[in-house]
Amino acid sequence: MSKKKKKKSGGSSIAVNKKARRYYEVLDTQEAGIALRGTEVKSMRAGQVAFKDSYISYKDGEAWLIGLHIAPYENAGYSQHDPDGDRRLLLHRREIEMWMSKVEQKGLTVVPLKLYFKGSRIKLEIGLCRGKKLHDQRESIKQRDAARDLARQMLDR
Repeated sequence: MSKKKKKKSGGSSIAVNKKARRYYEVLDTQEAGIALRGTEVKSMRAGQVAFKDSYISYKDGEAWLIGLHIAPYENAGYSQHDPDGDRRLLLHRREIEMWMSKVEQKGLTVVPLKLYFKGSRIKLEIGLCRGKKLHDQRESIKQRDAARDLARQMLDR
């Protein structure tokens, strides 16, 4: 018998919100399901997703993803989804209440970090974030440049 193949824990990535890690300090992360229509899933499989200006909002005890752009599916018929519509996140009530209380108390925000497949389902990694100040952004750029220079010096040896 052949060995069983290991499955990746995170799944294959659809889209990553690179600006979130640049402009925010991520304090905590969590995996959430997302309620989608068929044409939205097909567009995501084609990689037609943009995170620009998207965030998580809480209304009536539910978590909503606002501002995520999913391009219309080209081969769809008359039944097409709204490209910029709000999408409900699938979380347990306890998780929603816990994150809502953190956002209200400490002035934090919840931002989508990554969309990925987990098996046949699409999951969203969300993060509890605090906005970085300009000097913090500059500091992280300096650290990244220093690490890059160190890696170059190690290769030259």
